[in-house]
Amino acid sequence: MRSAVRIGAMLAAVVTAVTAQTGAASAEPSPDQAVVVTDSGALRGTVATDHRTFSGIPYAAPPVGDRRWRAPLPPHPWQTVRDATRPASPCLQMGGPAGSAVVGSEDCLYLNITTPAGRNARHLPVMVWLPGGGFVSGSGSDYDPTRLAVSGRVVVVTVNYRLGALGFLDHPALAPTEPAAGNFGIADQQAALRWVGRNIARFGGDAHNITLAGQSAGAYSTCTQLASPPAAGLFQKAIVQSGPCGNSMVTRPVAQTRGTQMARDLGCSAANDVPACLRGVAASRLVGIGGDRVFTATARIADLPWLPVAGTPMLPYQPLEAMRRGLAARVPLIQGSTRDEMRPFVGVNYDFQGHPLTADQYPGVLAQVFGADAAGVLARYPASAYPSPGVALATVLTDRGHKFGGCTVLSADQAASRRAPVYAYEFAEDPGQVVGGFAMGVGHGAELPYLFDGAYNDPGGSPVLNRQQQRLSREMIGYWSNFAATGNPNRTGLPHWSAYRGDGRLLSLVAGTAGITSTDFRRDHQCGFWNAIH
Repeated sequence: MRSAVRIGAMLAAVVTAVTAQTGAASAEPSPDQAVVVTDSGALRGTVATDHRTFSGIPYAAPPVGDRRWRAPLPPHPWQTVRDATRPASPCLQMGGPAGSAVVGSEDCLYLNITTPAGRNARHLPVMVWLPGGGFVSGSGSDYDPTRLAVSGRVVVVTVNYRLGALGFLDHPALAPTEPAAGNFGIADQQAALRWVGRNIARFGGDAHNITLAGQSAGAYSTCTQLASPPAAGLFQKAIVQSGPCGNSMVTRPVAQTRGTQMARDLGCSAANDVPACLRGVAASRLVGIGGDRVFTATARIADLPWLPVAGTPMLPYQPLEAMRRGLAARVPLIQGSTRDEMRPFVGVNYDFQGHPLTADQYPGVLAQVFGADAAGVLARYPASAYPSPGVALATVLTDRGHKFGGCTVLSADQAASRRAPVYAYEFAEDPGQVVGGFAMGVGHGAELPYLFDGAYNDPGGSPVLNRQQQRLSREMIGYWSNFAATGNPNRTGLPHWSAYRGDGRLLSLVAGTAGITSTDFRRDHQCGFWNAIH
C-alpha cells in the first residue's frame, strides 16, 4: 500500500510539471462572445440571450489504437476555428432500443461548457459535472445545465470519460507499465479537470474556484477523486449525489481476477503480449461486458462489473478509509441521497425475470443477501408492513445503503466533517411515478430534474414540475450555486442548512407545505440496526 501511495505522489508531480509546461490560457476575453481561444485552439460556440454553450471540446487525445488502456495525453492542437456547436460522440456503450445496440466511439474524451452570457460574466464559480450510468453508460451531453448556469451564475462543465472495460479494466500485465490501470476513466476525469484549470478563465470561470460534482457513478467518481493523490489541488469543493463515499470500490485482487477472466474469454490469455492482444480486439466486443449486472438489485456497489479500483496508484485507499486517515482532500462537501434510492432497481423492469417479487420469495432473497443476518432483517422489515414485498426489499437495500442511499452516507459525513464542513441532505420529493404497478417513490435520480433539463433514465424525458416543485428547484439551485461560490450553501431567503454535526440529522428537500426542513436520517433509515449487523 505504501508503494501505491508513493507512485500516486509521483503521478501528481508529473501532472504538476506537465501543467506548468503547458501554462494556462490567457484570461483576456474575446471580442466575439461566440469565439474562445483555448490552449489547443479556437472554438466557436453558440450564444443565446442569457447563456453561451460550447460543446464537443477535446480535453485529451483520442484513446484509440495503441492509446487504448493508457493514461490520457493532452489534446492535439488545431489551427482553424473549431465548431463547438454540437456535442461530440459519447464514449462507447450499449444504447438504442432496449439498450441492444453499440453506440458512441472510442474517440470520446470531450467536454461541454455552459456559461451565463454577458461581458460581466467573469470570475464565476465553476462546477464540473461527472455523469452517472453505472460506469457503463452516460455522457456529459445527457444533461442540459442551462437553468443551473443562468439561475446560479455558475459555469457548468459536463464531461465524458471512458466507460466499462475500456475505462476500468485491470489486468496483471497492464499494471507494471500503466499506473492508471483499472482507473483509466478516473484518469480521464483528472485530465478534464486539468484542462478546465488551464482554460476556464477564457469562458468566464474562476480557475481557483472549481467544484467537482456528480450523481450515481459520477458521485462515486467524485469520492474517488477526493481520495486520489493525482487529483490533489484540481478542485476546491465537492458535491456527491447518490453515491455515498462510505461504500467501498472494488479491490485490486478482485479487479485483476475479473480482468484475467476477460482476457481469457477474448482469447488473449496465452498471448506473448496480453495488452497488445487486447488492444487488437474490436471495440464492439468490449462493450456491454457485465452490463446485465449493473441496473439490478445487487447488495453492494462493488458487485458492479466495472468501477474504480482501490489499492492502486490512482486510489491507494478506499475513499472512506482515506477520509478517516486524513488523506482525502479536505474540501467542503455536499453529500446526500434520495429517500427511496433502491426502488427503481427492485421494480418489475429490473429484476426477478420481469415479475414482481412475491411474499414467498422475499425471505429467500434476504437469505441470499444477508446470510446469517437474514432472520433479523426479516423481523425488522416484514413484507406485511409494506405495500408490497418489492417495496419491502427496496426499503431494506436503501436503508442498508451498500449500493445507493442509506446509512453509509452518514459514515462518510462523519469522517469528512472532522476536517471540513459537510452539508448533508436527503431528497424526499415524491414524483408519484408508477411503473407496472410498482410505486417508484423518491428513487435513484429523482433530484436531477430539479437541477438539470434533459433526458434521464425515464424514456419520457424530464418530468414537468408543478409550481411548488419549481420553487424547490430554485431553492436547490440556490444552495448548489452558493456552495460552488463560497463553500457554504446558505444565503438570505433560503431555509438555513446547518453543517453536519454527527447527530444523524440532515436537510430534507421537499416541496409543498412541508417544505425544506431537518430530519433524523439515522432514525428514519434504522441506522442503529444496520450498524449493529455490519
